[in-house]
Parts: sequence; structure tokens; C-alpha cells
Amino acid sequence: MDTQQAGRVLIAGGGIAGLALRRALHRRGIPSLTLERRGVQAEAGLAINLPGNAVQALSRLGLLDGLRETGSPVRRREYRTARGRLLFAVDEEAFWGGETVSHCLRRADLLRLLQRDLPDDDIRQGAGIAGIQLGPQGARVEREDGTTESGGLLVGADGVHSTVRRDLFGDRTLGAAMLARQSWRFMTPNPGIEAWTLWAGAGALFLLIPVDRDEAYGWVSATTEHGDSTDPAAIRSAFAAFPGLVRDTLDAALSRPGAIYHSPLEEVRIAAWARDRVVLLGDAAHATAPVWAQGAALALEDALVLARLLAEQNDWTGVGGEYERLRRPRVEHVQRMTDRLSHTARWPDWARNLLLPVVGPRSYRATYDPLRTSVI
Repeated sequence: MDTQQAGRVLIAGGGIAGLALRRALHRRGIPSLTLERRGVQAEAGLAINLPGNAVQALSRLGLLDGLRETGSPVRRREYRTARGRLLFAVDEEAFWGGETVSHCLRRADLLRLLQRDLPDDDIRQGAGIAGIQLGPQGARVEREDGTTESGGLLVGADGVHSTVRRDLFGDRTLGAAMLARQSWRFMTPNPGIEAWTLWAGAGALFLLIPVDRDEAYGWVSATTEHGDSTDPAAIRSAFAAFPGLVRDTLDAALSRPGAIYHSPLEEVRIAAWARDRVVLLGDAAHATAPVWAQGAALALEDALVLARLLAEQNDWTGVGGEYERLRRPRVEHVQRMTDRLSHTARWPDWARNLLLPVVGPRSYRATYDPLRTSVI
């Protein structure tokens, strides 16, 4: 491996995690090459909710002004019963502050934002990885087209079903999320909501987040009497007692099967995120249920921390271990709080409706308070 390749980072995955790392490295003058197996982002038409720590990370990437140009700030959360009664609300703007208040935008807009003003010669679309070879000075990957690439560090930022993780760590780590086994996501005309709004009933959750005045992002999870059925009629029956706004929005989404995205809820919890000169980042290392919307947020933070370590250390041999030491406590905090709220979601309706007005605000603060501290 020549000197130029030894100082280059190979990034497997050109989604949010990979693009965030690419940007963080570029800002620190570290060359990289991003290999994305897909030609088009499969979920780019959907939206994403970014809590305040994700917004803070985007600010560190120089993108706060760009973020404000698209999507909408999420200034308030509302938790409601299946009948529509408000259990409690959170003033997100007061909690995070006006500068880094939570934000919802389309995934395609976030992907474009992460690539803003970057060169286009350090990313390859349609470049899947067929094999990985490790050496004392870095990694060599063989692409599916037979060509090879080498770098001083290989970063697996290729999502829940990571090729890098499977090849080097094994793939027996995936587990169904405690919250539910699967969910559905979709975009819908905004039915008039102005806040992040969750309706919760027995085995059924329905979330709407305004993206702008015209459109909202929807997330649905339901366990039907036939289990986790994907039958539209079974899904509708799980929400039969919910308010008309919820039923009408769900009907509109299910009537357009091509516009609703079915997503199994899978989690990744593994003992190590680094081996030799290979590091896992984002969902490839620690995918978790979307209870606290931390998937993208933690990936953005991962990218900032890893880029800083690579810039500070001439010898990258121990970077993976140091990265994991710095990041694991924060990730494990999110996992613990995810498990706690997932348990709450499984309470009987009467217990959840009685206790959530007290437990809910406390859980929100307990989860997000530690995340208000910047990672760099």
C-alpha cells in the first residue's frame, strides 16, 4: 500500500452515516473514498426527525444554516391516548433552545445537505463490497465489479444489514426490537397537525410529524390479533378505536401501497465495534428502535468523534478502540432508555394512561439531558 492510500479512509456505505463521516473527514483534510452499493437511496422519499443533539452535530458539520432552509423545526411533542386525549406535552424549543431545536425534514434533503459543497470524485455509487482483506497498515476491499481499493482504515457505515459487520464480526447479532417487530413509514398530506404527535393504544402506535404546512411524516406500528400481520385490513382494525384523523390518514396511506415503506424493527447490540483497522459506525454498530429518534443522531455524532481522532493521531492502529471507549457510554444510555420506554409502550391502556402524565416527562428529560452535551 502506498503512502497516499495508507492515509485514506475507506467508507462502506453512502447513507446518512457514511456521508456524515465523509463530510467530517473532508473538513479536517483527511482523504476518503465512499463506496455505496446502491445507485439510488431506497428511502430517500421519506422524512426523518432529528432531535436537538442531531441538530447540534449538523451545526458542527457546518450545516445549521442549510438545515433551516428545508423542513420544519419541531417545537412541541404531544403524547395522546388511542381516543385522542392529551396525556402530556413537551416544549422542545424550551428544552433544546432555539438554536438547536429538533427538526424534521425529508431524507433526500438531508442527504443533499450532507454532500453540499463536497467534491464528487471521492464517492462511488453502485460499488458493492465483495470481500475484505486486513493488513497491519490498513484494509483492502474487493468490489463486486472485481476492482480493489485500499486504505489505512475501513469504516463500516453500511447500516443494519452491514456487509462489513457480517464479514468481520458475524451476523448473529440482529434482534427484533422490544418495542415491536415491524413498522410502516409514509409521507402524507398534512391533516392539520402542528406538533410531533403520538397516539398510543393496545399494541398500536401512530406518529405524525409535520414536515411543512403541506406534508407530514407518518410512522405506524401495530400488533394485530394475527400477530405482526402485514395485511392492510388487519392493520386498519388495530386502529379502529383511534380518532378519525388517524383512521383517515392511515386509510390514505394504505391505499397507496407503493408509497408506504414496511420496515422490520431490528436492533444491533454487539460486544465490539472495532477490529484491527476496521471500525463500525452508526446503525452498523448500534441500530436501535426509533423510540427516541437516535439512529441518525448517534451516527452523526460517531462521525464527528471518529474524524477528530483520526486527525489527532498519526498512527491509526488504536483509533478504533479509543473511538469505542468514547462512544459506547452514550450509545448504551440511549439503549437503556429505549428499553425503558419500550416496556412502557407494552403496558395495559389503563396503566399507561394513568402513569404516563407523570412518567413521560421524566423519561424525556432523563433521556435527552445527557445528550445536550456536545461530543466534541
